[in-house]
Amino acid sequence: MSTNPQLPLPLPAHAIPDGCAPWSGEEARHWTRALPSRRVPSRPRTEAVMAVVLLGLGAALTLVAVTDGGVPPVAAAFMALQAVWLVTRPEVVRFTAPTAVVMAVALEPSWPLFLACAVLAGLCARAAETRLAARNRQRAAALSAAGGVTAPVPYAELPVTRGKGLAWFGSAVLAAGVAVRVTSGVWDDVVDREGAATAGLYGAGLGLTVLLSAALGRRRAVALRREPVPVLRVLVRENADVDAEVFAADDLGALRPLFTVSTLELDEEENEADGSDTEDDDELDEEELNALLDRLDDDAPGPLREAVLYGTPYDGAEIVLLAADEDPDEPPVAEYSTGPVRPLSDRAVNRALVKEKRAAAEEGRSQAAAVPMPVTLGRWHAGWPDRLTATAVVLWAGQNLWGETGVWRWGAGGVLALCGAWVLTYWVGWRITADSAGLWFNGVRRTRHIAWDHIRIVRCKGTELRIDSRRATFSEWKAFSLRWRWLERKLGFVHPYEQVAAEITAMWKDPSARPTGEIDARERDRRLWPVTLALLLAWAAALYLMP
Repeated sequence: MSTNPQLPLPLPAHAIPDGCAPWSGEEARHWTRALPSRRVPSRPRTEAVMAVVLLGLGAALTLVAVTDGGVPPVAAAFMALQAVWLVTRPEVVRFTAPTAVVMAVALEPSWPLFLACAVLAGLCARAAETRLAARNRQRAAALSAAGGVTAPVPYAELPVTRGKGLAWFGSAVLAAGVAVRVTSGVWDDVVDREGAATAGLYGAGLGLTVLLSAALGRRRAVALRREPVPVLRVLVRENADVDAEVFAADDLGALRPLFTVSTLELDEEENEADGSDTEDDDELDEEELNALLDRLDDDAPGPLREAVLYGTPYDGAEIVLLAADEDPDEPPVAEYSTGPVRPLSDRAVNRALVKEKRAAAEEGRSQAAAVPMPVTLGRWHAGWPDRLTATAVVLWAGQNLWGETGVWRWGAGGVLALCGAWVLTYWVGWRITADSAGLWFNGVRRTRHIAWDHIRIVRCKGTELRIDSRRATFSEWKAFSLRWRWLERKLGFVHPYEQVAAEITAMWKDPSARPTGEIDARERDRRLWPVTLALLLAWAAALYLMP
């Protein structure tokens, strides 16, 4: 991980409970060794959970379709939810896995289907038990490191807000799932009717899962405040995802994060509770806000800070951190967890380190390719990656409408035309021009401008080229294209977006490399609406001629 050469911001001595021991690297290694093997699903990030949810829905619909009604929608949804429960709520799998087997027996299916259900339930139950056993080992390791020292959680008397947002979201998902299930009978086709019923039951199960997560999170948060809890001295910093990243107390280089957890500073919760917001409290200093935005844009972590960890950390636990403020002149801040503790395995840490090294190498290649030489005007425009992306989108839209007739063709085709033509215009026609005054961006209706001194970020990240200003009146400019990063690394190829970002950054950072001329009015006022009109006419002709 990124090392931090500076000493961590110190925590005042009066904020450290008496006898609170540092969580040393040796003790922390005992804790990380308690994690389950990498073959067992761990607590994933939100993106991974969404992928599991979508795959589960696809599996449920496929199971109903291929068995031609042999598996009822309720059974298909229940079996597909096992994977979701395994990665999010392993506590319930010890009950749902046997229920799935009983359900399969009651259906009297074929032997292959019964064996498949039994094997799936057995694997899920085994993996869940492994995770739960690892939790117990993590608790024991953390308690041993604390040495029996406990202390009351700071500000434990304040109202507990944990779980409220999840409760509202879970209720909405549950209601949507029930609505889809109740209205599934309106479909004439049997396959569509069973598919809608399966999707509705699956959605209702997801809603109940979210509600269970809200209840467990609140229950654990309340229990944490009820009585004195174990305390440990650690190091903490805010990572690029604005989550708290916790390290051992002697890991001054921030080399090995132990776990991450979403937190919220107590000041925000206290203001929401007592309604004492003031205009001065809400407004951040402009320099501090810009520094925060720059750090987030660069995926840079915050400064390393000393902290006291209240609670016993394990997979899914609730904790409280009393950490030094990023401003040395401010008092310590209490950060309450708003999500579960997510331990990081050695494999995850190594993967993040490799990703970081690759990003640094790619940035070095793009900077080496950008030689800042003074020019009269700098010009960049859409290239082959943009045209390839636009072609892929058009082919996808045409494939979905191919063979459709009547209202569906012209209705869906019209919506795609209005939305797609606007987006495709930028993909095939975007242009950036640099002159002595700054950057000029063409548009469908108007041209936009950023002065050199007002640029906040110029960055190519993944498939996105992004440029933004420090002025709120300028809305962020973006462009997207298809990429194959693995092939680029193998061939040593610099993507055009990387080249554009590097060249503009070189001009932005070095005034001597900026263009010396001024863009003329004709080029500055060039609009893209003719391209939009041409795309609309071409799409309308394709819809008319399509068989």
